[in-house]
Amino acid sequence: MNSDALVQAVKDRFAHAVFACHSYRGDATALLGREFLLEVARTLKADPAFQMGFLTDLTAVDFSAYGTRRSPAFFNSSGVGLGPSAGVPDPDPWPGPPGEARFVVVYHFFSFPLKHRLRLEVPLDEADAEIDSLTSLWAGADWLEREVWDMFGIRFKGHPNLRRILMYEEFVGHPLRKDYPVNKRQPLIGPVN
Repeated sequence: MNSDALVQAVKDRFAHAVFACHSYRGDATALLGREFLLEVARTLKADPAFQMGFLTDLTAVDFSAYGTRRSPAFFNSSGVGLGPSAGVPDPDPWPGPPGEARFVVVYHFFSFPLKHRLRLEVPLDEADAEIDSLTSLWAGADWLEREVWDMFGIRFKGHPNLRRILMYEEFVGHPLRKDYPVNKRQPLIGPVN
């Protein structure tokens, strides 16, 4: 099933849960409300029409600084072009972050039997950055969710062991948040010599 057909199938099947879909350069993406994540993920894994048995990745994006400054470099089909750009040099650009949410949790699924992939994006507000864990469906979600918790501070309800995985336990803050100060000193690092 190509990405356009997959997007349409997801939109038809989960009309109550999906509030936007798009297919960009062969990648199918669906944006859904967090209250529907477990239902949609369970169906994507078990339903013969989808057969998404492999959770390839789970990550997050902090959009708090999106659009506040223009990047001096941009990517185009021939590589990287340097210099200011009037816009994205693409006639069919990616639609950008969904709404006003600060965070988006991003799930990448793949179907080995059907050879298609799907990206689910779930927007979260900063004040309530919590989402259901997928560890009950994919054991591999365990460490991926721990990494997102450690780096972004997004909590996963129902996770069996949500604790830091990359930083040490005394580390203060979440280093991939856009507002994390790059020169912050941490408890176990000590003063600058």
